[in-house]
Amino acid sequence: MKSLRVAIFGAGPAGIYAGNILANSYENATIDLFDSLPAPYGLIRYGVAPDHPRIKGIVNSLHEMLDSGKIRFFGNVEFGRDLTLENVKRHYHAVIFATGAIKDAKLDIPGVELDGSYGAADFVSWYDGHPDVPRTWPLTAKEVAVLGNGNVALDVARVLAKQADDMLSTDIPDNVYQGLKASPVTDVHVFGRRGPADIKFTPIELRELGEVEDVEIVLDPEDFPDGWFNEEAEGVTNQHRVMARILNSWLEREPVNAKRRLHLHFWHQPKAIIGENGKVTAMQFERKGELREYPLQAVYRAIGYFGSELPNVPFDESKGVIRNEGGRVIDDEARPVAGLYATGWIKRGPVGLIGHTKSDAMETIENLVSDAEKLSDPIEPELEQVLFELQARGVQYTDWAGWLKLNEHELSLGATFSGPIERDRVKVVDRAEQIAHAAHL
Repeated sequence: MKSLRVAIFGAGPAGIYAGNILANSYENATIDLFDSLPAPYGLIRYGVAPDHPRIKGIVNSLHEMLDSGKIRFFGNVEFGRDLTLENVKRHYHAVIFATGAIKDAKLDIPGVELDGSYGAADFVSWYDGHPDVPRTWPLTAKEVAVLGNGNVALDVARVLAKQADDMLSTDIPDNVYQGLKASPVTDVHVFGRRGPADIKFTPIELRELGEVEDVEIVLDPEDFPDGWFNEEAEGVTNQHRVMARILNSWLEREPVNAKRRLHLHFWHQPKAIIGENGKVTAMQFERKGELREYPLQAVYRAIGYFGSELPNVPFDESKGVIRNEGGRVIDDEARPVAGLYATGWIKRGPVGLIGHTKSDAMETIENLVSDAEKLSDPIEPELEQVLFELQARGVQYTDWAGWLKLNEHELSLGATFSGPIERDRVKVVDRAEQIAHAAHL
């Protein structure tokens, strides 16, 4: 079996799963996992609402994979800046790109550029303590719209509607807690283009929405005519049935006197964001041929993510993915580019859950392993050569031992937190501070 040196860029679930599958299926592989951020876990750390306790289980699983010693982790290393494709090819037989999709998909309607119109991805990065976004967020609106009928839309809506003190049990940084605590929001409106029978949430996300303390769920009965949900319709799953039961239970609830209200609207097609003096004041929708306008001071677009192009890597601009077939990167003429592979959202687009990510990684690794004998040998395959190159460039890279130190520091911040509730962790936001705790010495 030929020895393989493989670099993976992107230390989220897609990259870690790919590395773990390769390590377990190809005995003579040495794997280096790089990420542009100092800490691992990608969207699990920086793209999922912090009040999801089940995420901890996924982090624990990813931790075990990296802690096994089969994969070397190096953070604060950006592809194209700290290591170019030419650099990487000198040290590795193959490169796997698992850089995900972190930009907001575009919404082409009038007024999208107004002050108060935000991409959900940016807001998620803020409340998750991403080191490369501003520390403050303009939470000044009383009436807010969230566009989308997926889990990200529900996350954004829930975080906006939830009382800040109820977030203290999570790992949110202090600046996020203070920002949410000062928010004057009274009404959060979630708008979907389709009907309630076609929502893209998962049942657990929807159920969690109805369990938020001091928040009333408001549904419009006109969105739920008699027979609105057909259990026997083609394509209906148990998940659809569970969500229909949840929605029906909310319809039967008595109104409550809550501090905040969360409205779910269906059949609403966005037409225009309306503003005065450059600021959002309302939004116009079309509902079944009728135009409707809602007073709003902020709009969050949660209509999907979009991948980012990487230097010298074939990219499909219409789909926001690296051009590939089964994870093998291909050029504009559909010819395989030797030694280049992709997995995760940058491969298939921003769809699917963790289970899809695992099967996706399996396909890519199977194709890489089948190509192994054809891959060109690198000029400098020695394990330390790439690190010498990073050091020569002055890159302050972090490693696994450093992450363990940063992890312990965040846990200690939670343990020593002085407040009304015990906290497991307080996330460090500042990149320089993360590096100070985690940089390779």
